[in-house]
Amino acid sequence: MHTHMTGNEAIKRLESDLRTFSPAGIERVAWGWRQHETDPARLHEAEKAALRHIEEADRGEHWDSLRLTLRDLMEGSNSLLSWKEEHGHDGYTAERAVYAAALALMTGDQLPHAQYVALVRPLAEALPWLLPETPPRPRPRVATDLPGTY
Repeated sequence: MHTHMTGNEAIKRLESDLRTFSPAGIERVAWGWRQHETDPARLHEAEKAALRHIEEADRGEHWDSLRLTLRDLMEGSNSLLSWKEEHGHDGYTAERAVYAAALALMTGDQLPHAQYVALVRPLAEALPWLLPETPPRPRPRVATDLPGTY
């Protein structure tokens, strides 16, 4: 298991941090997803394990509530402007990273460390407190990072 910040306090911090994300932060998370989620089977196994722990702890309703709260922050009618600006591929990719990390935080220390890392690593590129022992990678600037280019 691991010793990272998890549980309700970590979830509250995640929600708070998501409210302050700029479009650049959302892009950073999407970049982190592309860098770290190169093994879909590993991620899927970690997600399944986290969901199993949530169900075994009878916290399914809490997970559903959290998912709705996160969805509202990222794409609901009350979503923040930065999330609305980053609709499309980067926004969707960042959303996947947020949901994966939320699973890990809600599961607490029930996940093996490797599965926790699989779930939080992409979002930890923008929120290093999720994985303090692994600093974010430098992100190389490329032509698509310049305003108005894709």
